[in-house]
Amino acid sequence: MSPEGPAFTDQRVHRCFPAGGMLSLISALKMEEDASLFPEGELLDGVPLVEGEKDKLEDAEFEVEPLPLEAEGRANLGCHSPQKEQIADAEGRKKKATVQERMEALYLRKNLSHLDKLHEEKDLFIQKTREELRACRQRMDLITKQQESMAAKVAAEREAKNTAAVGRLQAASRRLCMELESERAQQQKTQATLKESENTMWHLEIREGQLEDVRRAAQEEAAAVRRHLQVQAAEQLRKEKETLRTVERSRLLRVRKSAYLQKEHGLRHQKLVEDAQKNHRVAVKFLKASLGRIRERERKEELESREQMQRRMDAVLALKNSITANRETLRKFQVRGQARAELAEQKAQAEKGAILAQGGDAFKHLFHQRRRQELEAQKRAFEEEQKLRKQEIVHRILKEEAEEEDRRKKRHPPTKPEGRRTVRDKTWSYISDFCEGKSAAVTPCRPLENDTFAHPKTPWLVEAISSDSVQVDPGNVNWEDETLAEPEISGLWNEDYKPYQVPKEDVDRKPVGGTKMDKDILARTMEQLRGTVIHKQVVSGREFKGRPFNSKPKLIHFKDFDIGKVYKKKITLINATYTINYCKLVGVSEQLKDFIHVDFDPPGPMSAGMSCEVLVTFKPMTNKDLEGDVSFLAQTGEFSVPLKCSTKKCSLSLDKELVDFGSYVVGETASRIITLTNAGGLGTRFKFLLASESCEMDISQSVLKISSVFTYEDKSFYEKVTTSFSEQHVEGNESSPIEETSQKESGKLDSKEQEEGRPADSEGVTMTTIVNIPPSEEQTEISLGEIREGEIGPFSSIKVPVIFTPVLPGAVHTRFKVVFKNPQCPTLCFRVIGVAIDVPVWVPKPNVDLKICMYDRLYQDSVLVHTRSKAALRLKFEVCKELRGHLELLPEMGYIQALSSYSVQLKFLPRHSLPEDAGKYFDKESRVLEAPMTIRVADQTKPVGFTVHAIVTTSDMELSPSEVDFGYCTIYEAVRTQVSLCNHSLLPQEFGFVGLPKQITVTASASVVFLCQFVDIQPNDGFGTILPLETLQLDVVFQPTKARDYNFELVCKSEINRCFKLTCRAMGVHPPLELSHYQIKFAATSLYDTSVATLYVINSHVSVNALIHSVPRVGSEEACPVGPTSFEFLLSPDLPITISPSVGTVCPGKRCLVQVAFRPVLPSKLIQQEAFQALTKEAEGKLSYKDMAPQRKDLQRQSVSTLRLQNRDRLFRASSNQPPEQQKQDLRCSSHEDQVARATLVRSFPGKFDKFVIPCVVASGDIQDRKGMEPLSFSPHNTLYLELWCPAVAPSIVVTSNKGTTISNFGHIAVGHCGVKKVSIQNISPEDLAVEFSMLNPNGPFVLLNPIRKLLAGETQVLALSFSPRESVLAQEALDIITKRGTLSLTLVGTGVASMITCSIEGDVLNMGYVIARESVSSGFKLQNNCSLPIRFSLQLDSLSSTRAKARQQLPQFLTSRAKRAEVVGVQNHSGQSVFSVVPVEGVLEAGGAQDFTVTFSPDHESLYFSDRLQVVLLEKKISRQILLKGAAREHMMFVEGGDPLDVPVESLTVIPALDSEHREEAEELKPILVTLEYLQLDVDMPAPPATRELHVGCIRTTQLSPKKTVEFSLDSITSLQHKGFTIEPSRGFVERGQTKTISISWTPPADFDPDHPLMASALLQLRGDVKELYKVLFVAQVVSSPGGHRSLST
Repeated sequence: MSPEGPAFTDQRVHRCFPAGGMLSLISALKMEEDASLFPEGELLDGVPLVEGEKDKLEDAEFEVEPLPLEAEGRANLGCHSPQKEQIADAEGRKKKATVQERMEALYLRKNLSHLDKLHEEKDLFIQKTREELRACRQRMDLITKQQESMAAKVAAEREAKNTAAVGRLQAASRRLCMELESERAQQQKTQATLKESENTMWHLEIREGQLEDVRRAAQEEAAAVRRHLQVQAAEQLRKEKETLRTVERSRLLRVRKSAYLQKEHGLRHQKLVEDAQKNHRVAVKFLKASLGRIRERERKEELESREQMQRRMDAVLALKNSITANRETLRKFQVRGQARAELAEQKAQAEKGAILAQGGDAFKHLFHQRRRQELEAQKRAFEEEQKLRKQEIVHRILKEEAEEEDRRKKRHPPTKPEGRRTVRDKTWSYISDFCEGKSAAVTPCRPLENDTFAHPKTPWLVEAISSDSVQVDPGNVNWEDETLAEPEISGLWNEDYKPYQVPKEDVDRKPVGGTKMDKDILARTMEQLRGTVIHKQVVSGREFKGRPFNSKPKLIHFKDFDIGKVYKKKITLINATYTINYCKLVGVSEQLKDFIHVDFDPPGPMSAGMSCEVLVTFKPMTNKDLEGDVSFLAQTGEFSVPLKCSTKKCSLSLDKELVDFGSYVVGETASRIITLTNAGGLGTRFKFLLASESCEMDISQSVLKISSVFTYEDKSFYEKVTTSFSEQHVEGNESSPIEETSQKESGKLDSKEQEEGRPADSEGVTMTTIVNIPPSEEQTEISLGEIREGEIGPFSSIKVPVIFTPVLPGAVHTRFKVVFKNPQCPTLCFRVIGVAIDVPVWVPKPNVDLKICMYDRLYQDSVLVHTRSKAALRLKFEVCKELRGHLELLPEMGYIQALSSYSVQLKFLPRHSLPEDAGKYFDKESRVLEAPMTIRVADQTKPVGFTVHAIVTTSDMELSPSEVDFGYCTIYEAVRTQVSLCNHSLLPQEFGFVGLPKQITVTASASVVFLCQFVDIQPNDGFGTILPLETLQLDVVFQPTKARDYNFELVCKSEINRCFKLTCRAMGVHPPLELSHYQIKFAATSLYDTSVATLYVINSHVSVNALIHSVPRVGSEEACPVGPTSFEFLLSPDLPITISPSVGTVCPGKRCLVQVAFRPVLPSKLIQQEAFQALTKEAEGKLSYKDMAPQRKDLQRQSVSTLRLQNRDRLFRASSNQPPEQQKQDLRCSSHEDQVARATLVRSFPGKFDKFVIPCVVASGDIQDRKGMEPLSFSPHNTLYLELWCPAVAPSIVVTSNKGTTISNFGHIAVGHCGVKKVSIQNISPEDLAVEFSMLNPNGPFVLLNPIRKLLAGETQVLALSFSPRESVLAQEALDIITKRGTLSLTLVGTGVASMITCSIEGDVLNMGYVIARESVSSGFKLQNNCSLPIRFSLQLDSLSSTRAKARQQLPQFLTSRAKRAEVVGVQNHSGQSVFSVVPVEGVLEAGGAQDFTVTFSPDHESLYFSDRLQVVLLEKKISRQILLKGAAREHMMFVEGGDPLDVPVESLTVIPALDSEHREEAEELKPILVTLEYLQLDVDMPAPPATRELHVGCIRTTQLSPKKTVEFSLDSITSLQHKGFTIEPSRGFVERGQTKTISISWTPPADFDPDHPLMASALLQLRGDVKELYKVLFVAQVVSSPGGHRSLST
């Protein structure tokens, strides 16, 4: 840039392009382009128009701006000056030159842009050419190297004299030479091209350098244009702001004036109100002082009474707690009694079972026992009665002594010698000694009646128990001496205590439970204390009820712990409430505090669904089971997590209870294994013993297992039972009931072997009993191995061998038991049996089992015979005569050598007559054959026998049905039917369908003939194995190849070559239409997404000549006619399939495109079921929480299992109490809950695959030719079938906001406003997805504010959607989020709510009536908001509008329009103030609310045409209502209304001078009133009703003082008017203030009336009020034949 700046640049441009400018530049460019590589068209003609340049030409800078008005005026004044004319011509020429220069600059810029484009293209071309040249050189180098290598190879081959190789290498060398030449030519060509391109590039750079100044000038010019535009915009903005400030100041001035008038109007009323309030405050002050003194006195009295009442309440509460404690004690006694009753019942049952097992009479024993118990009960009752009598005697003695002592004290002063026991002390000592010396239960001692001998109650309060209870000695109770009784109020039992005496008036006045105020204060205090800790959680109108936090796991269980070790478990607490909640650790149960430590750091506020962790540490110190809870406190209430600690226990079992050795010869030894398994975590010592042996256990192990729920009486009971039990064992030989009970409970021993002296285990008692039983012979034959006792560890097993050594022939059985050192492990028992035999010849397999055999099949087996004889023996084998036709032993006779074996052959060929021949040896129901065989041994009386076992079954198979009719089947489909193949045999059989029928098929060209199979059997092509008694379902698939009748048989053969036939028939059909695809496999489609597939319906039937092609026909019937054929797809309404078009017609040789859409959705029943389950869970949670709240203290003492059972029972009872209809109503699902359930199911959707078969019926003819709604005659035989494979998967993108619902409801939005909703979407697929969105309606109310391009795997994005309704309508659109894996459809719903208000003014006209000038009157109206949204309103008067001044410049309405005489804004006040005012001016109408408005009419002069228009503007832009305000003002109190108008509704601008009263009376004139009457006569024969008009005379209500309160009126010339047919009623009268009277005028034409001339008459109307006024009433009457048909009349 030169220092000269822009001016220098412009000069330089003009020097470069003088005069001709653009033409010379174009010619120079043409000449240069002729010598270059680029033609002229490429440089100029092809130059595109640069964007923005046209706009710059049309910019305001290039337009001629109009001169201001002042400049125009000055120009007009001096238009004849020649100097100014010259200046104007110079300016015109300058402007023309400037436009021409700008045009040239435009073309230069275009040329410069084109040069830049050519420069870029040429630069790219040069780079590509250089790359090609470099690649060409590299290829040449490579070819040169290959030539050198090839020359070396040729030399080597020549030396080797390999002519063939030399020739081949020379050919290759020649080829390389040719390639090298071609590359060199290509190199030269590329170099030439590169050189030309570089030359062209140089020319372009030269041209760009020449045009560089033009480029800079264009840039500076653009910057100047932008600056000019900015200056213009700033100036325009400044002007608009000044105008806005002016309008705002005018509006504020009008508002201030109106407010000032309203303020003055209300000052008087406000002053009166303030005076009244001041007087009221003074009166209240004195009244408060008086009431304060009275209340102070009452407060003191109330305080004293409240203190006394508080003491009473404390006493009552203490009494209530005592009663509760006593009830708890009674409940424990009841539970204890029930436990004792159950124990007694168990004992009785055990005794009964033991007596029955011993063969005794249980009824007799129980009868004697019951009798003995009754006698004992009578004895105890007698003793109790004796003790009661003794106590009563003692009580009387004590009472008498006390009375005597009292009398003595009254006579003498009380002197208490030290160390002397009083009668009272002696009495209590006697009672204590008496109670301690007896074993029977003692009744509670009542306090003495006399206050002087009041003594604390004895702590040993035990009620008399029933006859079945156990007698307990209370003398050993260690807590008997303690004194537990305390007074409910401290100091109450003191001798010097004097109870407070309540005054009688207080007793009569105050209730026992406190006053209502006391109760309210107590209730509020308790509520505040609870409220400070626990708060209700209410979200969206729903209160959360239930467990605030869920625990994972639900139970903290420490299993198999060791003392001294430390165990840790971590649990997770999940916030299950609706919103933020807090969690605080309260503690653990009392019994767990020494063992459990909880580490919990409160996380602070936790959102819904968030979790925190809790570490629970358990350090066991004692080896016992522990149960309790870990308690937490949440903002919504307490909750706890159950905790359980289980010690190691033994769980022992045997794998078998019976060991059967079978038969063994004497002298042999056999062994079996029995396994002892410990599935528990605690090991113990075991010992295997015979059932008759005893086991000595350490006395230290004989301890009582007393549960923690039993009290001291239970322990004493067990001690007594144990003592008596041991004594019975020592003294007598009879078994005790407890011994029998333990034997019954063990359940492992045989009842026959329960002998005397065997150990017995009662519940929780282990004893030592030693009884010596003499050993038997069984112990020598059946014995145990070396492992008989030892230690078995946790989770381990021990194998113990059992050995059988028979000594004597016969059956042997022995019972063993396994005892354990752990007293908690029960004794396990098992039996061992075996048989010992002793014969010289025996069969090792006495039972020959041939398993399952078929009829007519041969089965063989060998029977082995052994001998222990030392000599050879002759054997004869015999078969029973019934089975000789089926069974055979070969040979029938043989010899067995000494101490050897012999084998005989068994052959079994069962015939079908076996059931009849075998007789008793064959069971027809079970088909079991038991055939006894005999082996006779020489010189042996007893034969040796063995038995042949076999199950004989048939080989039949059955096909059901035996005949199959496939019906009509088209050649484009296959018909499948199921056939049952039943195997009646007990053995599996192989089968196969062989020899399937085939038919000859000829191709269309008759050149190929082949056999085609039209039937198939599946599965496995009809081959397989069928199991015994099994029924297989086989699919027979029939697919005809042409239209004809089919009759064939299918043969099924078994493995034994048996044949079973199936007869089939079918009818082949060739339909006139065919489908391009009969099976469509859709891709995996997401839920609520759509997949579309296309197919064609083809009509290939163009000729009836069967020789050319196969013609459509049904079986062997006639061929279908050629012509248009219609089709229709039949869809079920509940299928997710849509076919379009589903109905159509196809012409011969044509095809029709059909689209099939698949849109998977979730079933509505499944969604309702999921929503119902969610509601059910919520209801159960609420019910459980309500039931558990009052029982939390009791639940802490119960185990987890008991708690769960109780809750389940409660829920069941609660649900069973309600009827099913009530439950359904309570758990009714709303649409929102259905959407939530659907979103839950969509996220967890596992996928689904369905197959649908859609029928397509076919009919001849065009569907458009049918008559009306008459259906076409579709043939059922020509039906086509379309199979659809529809896999549905879960969507890749789901909605995570609003509980997963895809419907975004914006609700109600006011028209013209905007609502925004945010929707969160998440990619749940494993890959990143590119996201596209469907197009929303550009003219619709919905807009997507932030579209996204990509959604990463697992990422969540938020979409912002806006709803801006333009009208009151329910809008709904669908926004599709499209990805490659599916489409997510969002439904956008919103309601545009228009401002709908109703006004209480009917007709939108508010007439204020007449008022005295310079006075005011008010009237009110109401606006009602009928829409569901609050609406902001404002009221505007047209008289205060900014356009009022412009409207007043136009002609009045009565001059421009005859129909509309009056203006909307009529006469206004002369003072400038508005005639009408309204309050309030603006505000908000709530939804469904109403607002009252007051309109004030204040005229300052007399006029009948005061009017204005009030506009109700809603939402600052919409005019909802326009109310016309009217009013009239008079100087005096009377007025007359009616008649035709005779003046104009516009006041004159002429100022009328005001007259005083005297001149006014002199200048009084008559005021005209015109009354026009039209008599309508339609028929001459029928009289018509008279013509009527009305005049209204009124009296205005005023606040001015006036001597007259009424207005009198009178009308003269009544008689003359009557003669002319006029009737006026009333002709005179008076009107009260604020009222109006009507003067009715009627006219009937007289007999002499001329219809061609109207009748005219007049009368004077005189009004007398504060002044007198005269009106001249002109009556004009005429007869007309139609309404409005009269001529215009002039007055």
